[in-house]
Amino acid sequence: MHKPALTAVLCCLALLGLIAAPATAQTPAQASPQTAASNWDEFIAAAEAEFGTDGRAAAEFLTAHRPERDADLSTDFLLTNLRLAMRARHEFAWAAAAPVELFHNDVLPYAVLDETREPWREDFYERCSAIVEGATTASEAAQRLNRELFNQINVHYNTGRKKPNQSPSESVAQGRATCTGLSIILVDACRAVGIPARVAGVANWADKRGNHTWVEIWDGAWHFTGADEYNAKGLNRGWFVGDASRAVAGSREHAVWATSWQRTGNPFPMVWAEQDESVHAVDATDRYAAPDGEAPTDARLFVRVWDTRGGARMVATVEVGGTTADTRAGTADLNDMPELPAPVGKPIEGSVTVDDAVRTFGLPGVGRGRHTIDLYWDELWLSEGEAAEVIRREYAELAEARREAAAAAIAAGAIEVDGTTLRILERTFGDAPEGGHSLWISMHGGGGAPAEVNDRQWRNQIRLYELEEGIYVAPRAPSDTWNLWHRGHIDPLFAALIESYVVARGVNPDRVYLLGYSAGGDGVYQVGPRMADRFAAAAMMAGHPNETSPEGLRNLPFAVLMGGEDNAYNRAKVAAEFGDRLAALREADAEGYEHRTIIYPGLGHWMDGKDAEILPWMASHSRKAWPRRVVWKQDDVTHDRFYWLAVPEGSATARATIVAEVSGQTITIESADVQSCTLLLHDALLDLDQPVTVVANGKQVFSGAVQRTEQAIRNSLIERLDIRLAPTATLTVTWK
Repeated sequence: MHKPALTAVLCCLALLGLIAAPATAQTPAQASPQTAASNWDEFIAAAEAEFGTDGRAAAEFLTAHRPERDADLSTDFLLTNLRLAMRARHEFAWAAAAPVELFHNDVLPYAVLDETREPWREDFYERCSAIVEGATTASEAAQRLNRELFNQINVHYNTGRKKPNQSPSESVAQGRATCTGLSIILVDACRAVGIPARVAGVANWADKRGNHTWVEIWDGAWHFTGADEYNAKGLNRGWFVGDASRAVAGSREHAVWATSWQRTGNPFPMVWAEQDESVHAVDATDRYAAPDGEAPTDARLFVRVWDTRGGARMVATVEVGGTTADTRAGTADLNDMPELPAPVGKPIEGSVTVDDAVRTFGLPGVGRGRHTIDLYWDELWLSEGEAAEVIRREYAELAEARREAAAAAIAAGAIEVDGTTLRILERTFGDAPEGGHSLWISMHGGGGAPAEVNDRQWRNQIRLYELEEGIYVAPRAPSDTWNLWHRGHIDPLFAALIESYVVARGVNPDRVYLLGYSAGGDGVYQVGPRMADRFAAAAMMAGHPNETSPEGLRNLPFAVLMGGEDNAYNRAKVAAEFGDRLAALREADAEGYEHRTIIYPGLGHWMDGKDAEILPWMASHSRKAWPRRVVWKQDDVTHDRFYWLAVPEGSATARATIVAEVSGQTITIESADVQSCTLLLHDALLDLDQPVTVVANGKQVFSGAVQRTEQAIRNSLIERLDIRLAPTATLTVTWK
């Protein structure tokens, strides 16, 4: 085998990734600047020796118009390229019929743009000859190549490619390319079987929507097609026809330019290398121009639908004003979008259908012309029924993902959050009713004592109460300080404990109860108000409130139980005063602050077990997940969310208060120590199919529609895996 043929075979194998590319395929090749000119001179001489005057003319054309970057290409590389091009010219009728200037300019070149130089021609000749066998015209051959080659080499449109101007082997290695890389492949494939071909494209559509490239082939005249966008109806069809018809002749940015090896005085606009003018071009705009040459007088929407989680486009049916069209996905070009008419200057409403799911959207009015619209599936508007289904689906997925770890934590008797561990003991009473067992969190006393003392208190707590039904859990405080249950790590640990039992043991999230004795009672005073939206009821036994305010207990039934002679730290007196404060709050707000205060005469710190009488009262309550009035009083341990109110993460301050109420379709922020909050809304609170009004500081700060979205649901469940407290819509309002 003589050397050029061996080189071609090795290059073919390199393209397929079977061996490393031979040295002659590199750019620049091994020749030094001093020998570059002699390489090209050698090439011209060798071309003439092998092919006579036709070979010399071809070699001189390549040499005369080559870009400077190719000065060092090897003689073998150049001669192999020429030899294969000449073979195609003699074997294929359309190649033989092509004028010599087209053969030189649009068949012979070894590159299209500024891509890496490599010996693609032999592999493509072998592949493409088989594909076009039996074709009678260049158009038919090009159509076959566009239909079959990309599947054969497994390269399709994907914006995850490494660079836009990939060579064929670079695209094959990744299995992906965008419009430019795909166009380079199709042009090279056409040239390999003698079809004159070139890249055409625009740097930016006239409506400034972005760039695009495609392929033109010669068959008596120039025809176009999108690379890897086979259309069974033939050439001169494509999603970009309307865009191209509005190109601006002579504009580097907005004209349609087609590549040329021959110097033309005009550069091809390469958006990835805007200052590079080494690739030449001709202005092809006139062949694409709209007959009237006028801009559109109406509004047109070009629509894409995205799956936000996966970041991929979705095939969907989009409807606007009674007109429907299907969006593209998969290997379709990013700018391949359906076109829909829209009213000028008027709000737009439409729908998106994926499989059997239908969601709606709204847009502000648009002006005349063309507008690209990106719609994100999880931000589209849900009906009330679909929102409920999304909550069920998203919760099920997240719960399943966490179930194994939750079950393991319960089995190990240890809940851990941020490096702090909450050990737990457990007893189960009765059979689980419909909806799941109740959960009772019972905090032990002690504190400010050696660990063994607190351990005894913990083990005593698990035996302290018995239930008709439920899972009774006694947690061991992570510390032995006096404020066992006051500290900031308690709240996230209790939240994790509740979540673990809900997802792993099927606990009913609306029947979670909090109780505690002595120092555990202190904890009920503290944790109850600041986590009131987690519990159905709470009972404080023989504890001290310290600085705690009862205001946050508006929607949490709360019991105070105390021995009348429990005088240490004035506990009995303070308990009675706390009960009086709850009674006063109840008198002012007849629908809130449900409570019981029981002071046992003659009993001290130990109440002889009488306090167990409160358990049936507690069990009679279920959590108020969507109360129409919320009083949010922050403690020194702060939270970012409380019922249907939220503040930005990390912005909560100690003792700050927000009081808000829903009446009909109006939400009133009655008082607030903040100037902004997010409302977490649900149809259990108001009708989200109707306009919502928000009043704050005596002024209307919002009026309009608040739409249910998948994104609102998912974000809430990721933050707090509580199926009953998941909002379907969110609204952030600001006031002064």
